[in-house]
Amino acid sequence: QVQLVESGGGLVQAGGSLRLSCTASGFTFSSRAMMWYRQAPGKERELVASISVGESTSYADSVKGRFTISRDNAKNTVYLQMNSLKLEDTAVYYCNTVWRGVVNWGQGTQVTVSS
Repeated sequence: QVQLVESGGGLVQAGGSLRLSCTASGFTFSSRAMMWYRQAPGKERELVASISVGESTSYADSVKGRFTISRDNAKNTVYLQMNSLKLEDTAVYYCNTVWRGVVNWGQGTQVTVSS
């Protein structure tokens, strides 16, 4: 079955950086687009960044220029490099893919940005 395991979250001061990782198994990683979402307390889950099979990327306006999504097909891993973190980036971050028509989510990793 599809498994997505996020890691790399933590507590960081505003202006700092974190790199999230999501390691995938149970499907052909190189053939699927991968996404990072986040959900802040009391808010809906939102798409943060996506990367296609051909490594085209797209970002939410709120993170453009600060976050970078990348993938390593040899390691079945997608990354989210987060720089210049802001208080409003505090959320649980999830990776996501669709395989055989089913939307799959990881368990999430908490990112907390402090002032």
